[in-house]
Amino acid sequence: MDLSCFKAYDLRGRVPDQLNPILAEKIGRAYVEITGAKKVIVGYDIRLSSPEIAEALSSGLMAAGADVFDIGLCGTEQVYFATSHYQMDGGIMVTASHNPKDHNGMKMVGPESRPISSDNGLNDIRDRVLEPFSDAAEQGKYETLEVMSAYVDHLLGYIDAGSLKPMTIVCNAGNGGAGLVIDELEQHLPFDFIKVHHEADGHFPNGVPNPILPENRSATADAVLQNGAAMGIAWDGDYDRCFFFDETGRFIEGYYIVGLLADQFLRKTGGGKVIHDPRLTWNTLDLVEAAGGEAIESKTGHAFIKQRMRDEDAVYGGEMSAHHYFRDFAYCDSGMIPWLLVAERLCQSSQTLSSLIDARIEAYPASGEINRTISDPPKVIAAIEAKYGVGAKSVSHVDGLSVEFDNWRFNLRMSNTEPVVRLNVEARGDKALMEAKTEELLEEMKRLNV
Repeated sequence: MDLSCFKAYDLRGRVPDQLNPILAEKIGRAYVEITGAKKVIVGYDIRLSSPEIAEALSSGLMAAGADVFDIGLCGTEQVYFATSHYQMDGGIMVTASHNPKDHNGMKMVGPESRPISSDNGLNDIRDRVLEPFSDAAEQGKYETLEVMSAYVDHLLGYIDAGSLKPMTIVCNAGNGGAGLVIDELEQHLPFDFIKVHHEADGHFPNGVPNPILPENRSATADAVLQNGAAMGIAWDGDYDRCFFFDETGRFIEGYYIVGLLADQFLRKTGGGKVIHDPRLTWNTLDLVEAAGGEAIESKTGHAFIKQRMRDEDAVYGGEMSAHHYFRDFAYCDSGMIPWLLVAERLCQSSQTLSSLIDARIEAYPASGEINRTISDPPKVIAAIEAKYGVGAKSVSHVDGLSVEFDNWRFNLRMSNTEPVVRLNVEARGDKALMEAKTEELLEEMKRLNV
């Protein structure tokens, strides 16, 4: 049996050769045997293969003795919400997020929506799939569960509805599931939504939704300009990531959104801890300190961030990859809470999004993440450290290599899934220095890659 769909944090693979209903049924059985779960939330995304895979998964869960609570077509964060809100033993979302349209996958959580990954049960589930199964003495029951109304109420609890003012917002669901939630939220908000690629359609007539790809951004940017919108928002297929465009149609790097949300959230909470990744840090550190919070660095990746969020009881966590985590959302990531907070900020401040962001870009210009294919990443990273670590203010290995000087810093880390290294460079108020050091590092990496 091909089990290559099991990855470090979730399952992803082509349908039907790497993931299919037969395997999904076995995964359901294995999930119950490994976790001991008795009550499990199941949801699925808009992909054409998702309902059949979810049905087979549910059959396996019930055959192993677990009750299934089917929340139907939804986003990943609704599985997180339902699992914690209704105090279930676990939840499974059938989704392949932004992978090609012939792929599918699963994201799994345990009690309180704690992530299940390769270091805490996912590999055990994979190994158990290979063994024979027998039915539980008592089969689990099946029922549908409506969670949209409770979920929307929860989302609205993050903002002060009385402070909101009419404004135009472009929203691009990418034919994923986000449009279903926007339609529900719209009834409670004074905003005029311009809806782009809004209908959920697993054929992905406008391409697989992944706004981090530059070629996928023009539809949102153009609609912002054509409609004089205050901002644009675009999501990936299962809408656990959201991406922002300011009123000029400019795509905003996720790094600066982390700082904006940290500041916004700390204003509400009157302080607290904020978790961030090590790739780009100075803007976040500056804003968190100014808002009376405490910034804490964590290894990149949702499983690491979520665990650190719990350990520190942090109010908010953010990654530059557009994942945003919230304490009151079971320490999980949401693609809906961030844009509500930014919209609230625009209404309360009467500032444009560009004016909020421009000052931060000027203070801490950054390269954005640059990927390079490298034949021997560990060798190259070690050589870079040997050269740049001498005379550096600090050298850190929280995630890859972070080297800091007085006026500039960089992070260089290996991809977990491919032979590439990812470079991020930032400077203090000196764009020319940032660009020069970025070019210098790329040249050095090219020289070393022999």
